[in-house]
Amino acid sequence: MQAAISFGLSLVALAIGIIKLPVGPWERGFLALGLIFVVSSAFTLAKCVRDRQEVEEVTNRVDKARIDKLLIEQDVFKPGQV
Repeated sequence: MQAAISFGLSLVALAIGIIKLPVGPWERGFLALGLIFVVSSAFTLAKCVRDRQEVEEVTNRVDKARIDKLLIEQDVFKPGQV
């Protein structure tokens, strides 16, 4: 929640800065276009990070299941095994 509030406040502050900046409409339009790309890139980056974390979580689950299976199959009382 804190990250969402921080992102929203910085977005609003930047928008106010673009509006209050003493420049012409072309410069404001250019800055607003840059703002759109920054926001879009931030969401794309967040999605990529989330997807990577999900992939690592699934991989860890599969590895844990394999280890559990090997431990279950291992019979410590069987002769010849150490």
